[in-house]
Amino acid sequence: MSRPFRIGLTGGIGMGKSTTARMFAEEGVAVWDADAAVHRLYGPKGAAVEVIAALRPDAVVEGAVSREALRAWIAEDAAALKRIEAVVHPLVQNDRAEFSALTEADILLFDIPLLFETGADADMDMVVTVSCPPEEQKRRVLERGTMNEQALERILASQMPDAEKRARADRVIETDTLEGARDQVKAIVAEVREKQDA
Repeated sequence: MSRPFRIGLTGGIGMGKSTTARMFAEEGVAVWDADAAVHRLYGPKGAAVEVIAALRPDAVVEGAVSREALRAWIAEDAAALKRIEAVVHPLVQNDRAEFSALTEADILLFDIPLLFETGADADMDMVVTVSCPPEEQKRRVLERGTMNEQALERILASQMPDAEKRARADRVIETDTLEGARDQVKAIVAEVREKQDA
């Protein structure tokens, strides 16, 4: 079998990325999720536990990395995030490479929130970003009940703007409706498979 086609999926908070990734999975696309990879790495016996413990021993609680402890450290030390990323990003890349090597599928989808920011877009055959109007994005995030407007503003300020993601992506999936998003996913998968069969 020829090399699988690699799609990078990105999009800001509340834009519908996880839902869209599930739609690709329903079309038989193998999905690698960066957030899930970090979750595995931070869990008991995860590859990040020892390296985080070496940086900040109290960030490891009961054999796993405590996200609360990391957040507290980042809040008190401006350099903490860079130090964490320096040790965790290579582990995430290894996890992604392992998935690529071991997964037998014609299309691989990489669900990566910081796709452009980490340069991972360079490894992709196609980059797709999910997007919806800002007021819809805000409504979705606040409806989750996990953060307030100020926290959302902070996250948005730290993320690449939606307009820039749209400009840099090969395809944009508008996620205002589930049906519309599903049709766009089906069209992309059909387009890729047609190219592969050509």
